Amino acid sequence: MAQKSSSFAKPPPRHSPSPGLLPRYQLAVEDQPDEAALEFLPHALERFNESRWPLHQPWRPLGVFVRDTRTIVAGLAGETYGGWLFIKYLWVRDDLRGGGVGRELMVQAERRALDRGCHSAWLDTFSFQARGFYKKLGYEEFGRLDYPPDHKRHFMRKRLVSTRSQDDRVSATFGSIEEC
Repeated sequence: MAQKSSSFAKPPPRHSPSPGLLPRYQLAVEDQPDEAALEFLPHALERFNESRWPLHQPWRPLGVFVRDTRTIVAGLAGETYGGWLFIKYLWVRDDLRGGGVGRELMVQAERRALDRGCHSAWLDTFSFQARGFYKKLGYEEFGRLDYPPDHKRHFMRKRLVSTRSQDDRVSATFGSIEEC
């Protein structure tokens, strides 16, 4: 009886002809793409954006962490760009939930976003995650997707500064704000 392979080797990408591409190009659908291939895309897109929107500020990563010695016990990962803070991940270890840790991570991320010249923040969360938590922090839903089975994905945003004060701030210091 043949043994099943326990190797986690990546299967080869599936290639197919693609209408509109020259024969020297190959279209590949990859379930486990190389990290280098994934990293290529944002850099290529950034070059395109720069060609259409000269001198804009690049995406800037943002992390806020709580550590127990070297172990991360809570954290927020996001990025700023074009005046917006995007909160990609927020996680708090179970035994620390309900004590204000998540709120403090959000406050610190929003504060740093303001320092970077951001006017608003956005995020998405599933219906079984923290929608109520974000609502308490002033986030409002602006979109929703059905996410089977029986869940929703909620897109939420929050204005970090009033429209008037942001306009005044930009006009008073244009060019000196470290924009997102």
